Formats: sequence, C-alpha cells, structure tokens
Amino acid sequence: MIRILLAEDQAMVRGALSALLNLETDIEVIGTAADGESAWRELQRLQPDILVTDIEMPGLTGLELAQRVQRHGLPSKVVIVTTFARSGFLRRALDAGVQGYLLKDAPAEKLAEALRQVHRGGRAIDPQLAVEAWSEADPLNDRERQVLRLAGEGRSANEIAEQLGLSHGTVRNYLSECIGKLGVANRIEAHRLARQKGWL
Repeated sequence: MIRILLAEDQAMVRGALSALLNLETDIEVIGTAADGESAWRELQRLQPDILVTDIEMPGLTGLELAQRVQRHGLPSKVVIVTTFARSGFLRRALDAGVQGYLLKDAPAEKLAEALRQVHRGGRAIDPQLAVEAWSEADPLNDRERQVLRLAGEGRSANEIAEQLGLSHGTVRNYLSECIGKLGVANRIEAHRLARQKGWL
C-alpha cells in the first residue's frame, strides 16, 4: 500500500484528489493538509511514502516543503501537482529533490501511475515541461528571489530589510540586481516577469 499525504489549499480540489486516489486499490490517503505549515507537521507525524503537494499554498509553498524534506533527510518522496506549467518551477522543484511534477489537468489515472512510478524509485515529470525546463536558466539566487517576492507583496525596502535582517542598502542592492538581471525598468516589472517565468 502506498501511503499518501495530500497538501492542497483548495478544499474542493483536496477532496476530489483524495477521493480519486482512495479508489485505487494500492493507494491510501492517510492525511490531508490545507497549508504548508500543517503539511510539514503532518509529514513529520505520519511519515508517508509520498507527499503530494500543490506549489502555491499559505505558510510554506510546495517547493519550500520539498526543500525541508530534503534538508531534514525525511524518507518521504515529493510529487508536485499544480496548475503552473512553468519551466522555472520545474527546475527549482528538481533542485529541491522532487521526484514527480504533474499538471492538474492530467487524467486521474496518470497521477495514480505517476505515484506508483515514484514509489518504485522512478521519476514522473510532465514531458513537455521537462523539455522547456532546460531552455532558459533562472538568473536569480535565493536571496534575490526572497527580496523580490516580498517587494511584489508591496513591502517597502525598510520592511523587507527588517523582515530578513538585512540593511536597507543591501535590500536596495538586491532589488537593483534583480531589475538588472531581468532587463526590466523597476521592481514591479521584475516581480511580474519572474512570476511569469516560474522563478518566484
């Protein structure tokens, strides 16, 4: 039996995925979570074979969850199921040790087969995204990404500096680097482009 923890912030999607997976004779959903932090707690408590997670969730994103699993050496494998068909997300997911990356519009049986494949030690990656993922490199480093994400939420340089424990000047430098690397005019355009590419 493949034991699954399902992390998805939309209740309807979470319920539908859970019901579909429980129809499979060899798959059991042993827990669900509506946000990243509760997913992390359940992950440690239940030790599932596979964490199936969305990317965008309150608290921690699916990518941040995958990074924690990798960093803490947990045995659970991670499969991302998302609407984001963006190569930048896939590259970051693979860097975080994710074994599966599927789109939500894929047929249900494809998800079940992907989970079996990952459970056997394989990988299950949307083929079209896999091709695109290597065509364009992410120019941002982790700190630039962090600063740009907060800027995109409308935080001022002072607020970002306070939250991240940096000086105001350092934050401004990071934002300038982002703007320069992305070839845009300001932080708003930098945030929009980075999101569009899947780099945030």
